[in-house]
Amino acid sequence: MENSILFKNARIVTMMGLIPSGWLLLEGKTITRIGTGIAPEFPTVQVVDAQDNTLLPGFIDLHVHGAVGYECMDASRESLEHMAQFYAQHGVTSFLATTWTASRVQIWDALNQIAACQGQINNGASLLGAHLEGPYLNPVRCGAQDSSQIRRADREEALGFLDLNVIRLLALAPEFAENQWLVTECVRRGITVSAAHTAASYEDMEKAVELGLTQTTHTFNAMTALNHRLPGTVGAAMDFSSLNCELIADNVHVHPAVMRILLAAKGSDKIILISDAVRGAGLPPGSTYQQDGRTISVTQDRVNLPDGTLAGSSLTMDRALANFKHASRRPLEEIWQVSSLNAARAIHISHQKGSIEVGKDADLVLVDENINVQLTIAEGRIVYQKGK
Repeated sequence: MENSILFKNARIVTMMGLIPSGWLLLEGKTITRIGTGIAPEFPTVQVVDAQDNTLLPGFIDLHVHGAVGYECMDASRESLEHMAQFYAQHGVTSFLATTWTASRVQIWDALNQIAACQGQINNGASLLGAHLEGPYLNPVRCGAQDSSQIRRADREEALGFLDLNVIRLLALAPEFAENQWLVTECVRRGITVSAAHTAASYEDMEKAVELGLTQTTHTFNAMTALNHRLPGTVGAAMDFSSLNCELIADNVHVHPAVMRILLAAKGSDKIILISDAVRGAGLPPGSTYQQDGRTISVTQDRVNLPDGTLAGSSLTMDRALANFKHASRRPLEEIWQVSSLNAARAIHISHQKGSIEVGKDADLVLVDENINVQLTIAEGRIVYQKGK
């Protein structure tokens, strides 16, 4: 049983519930056996004593731009590798490299590099593909996106991006008629579409949902707020059962009370934790860097433009889950899917990833009671081990 790993003395969170003391065997890149109690003896197997820590499905980050001084818009293999390695240290086993609004050439170069690097990354999380966030947004809700580059969906440009067959998630402002054909085209190709940086009304969202839009990007942020007479994008996000809601659970972008309100409205199966991490994630407080000619500042808990506008986050997925667990006031075994399975379902890979089940990819993260990562396994590879 070469290339096999046996976890013993583990709390295992499964689709059927929590196994308070159990074992798990992976062979190659696949989970092959799960059991309760004392683990059997297997020859030539690497044994990991979980020491009563919790084994979760590896985190899946669908919306992440960069980290430790690198971003996917660098259009560099080195950048994507450094990012993937940093994410693995925080329990991420797979991710979508997320683009910014930029010129056609810059986006094209970034997408091509993501396509070239898809799959397993040495000592890092697996790269699932690309998340195209922009340029088809609404400039009045641009946030940190470069408003001078925001545009409507030109058919030639957008189809060129789609034909690279690397985009798994596409975020746009659905209120513009010029963008609505792209929703339909993405759905035809099996690409998930999300409402982002948008001034969409409730009625606009209703039409977009009819076209096949199924997600809201960093819910509550850069979208029309909930009003008791004008429900807006946020009201639609909460009301339409078909919509998954991305959430940046850093206690900065969204207040913990609002996280609880979203959970009450949507349930734990419709919330997708994301980091929205940028180049500044993992850099020490006080660091600065340039983006689109603007100086970005990194503080203890946020990343800001000079005017104070949030420019993405410095969040990691382990902290996101810990924050959400604290805000929700629910046990981990009730809300675990917000960091894994819901993302896998959203981009149509839940048959392969997102939960601990026999036959699925061995994407696993071992965490202590405070959701500090002890070990990360991506497709059967140990890509991070605390203290090593």
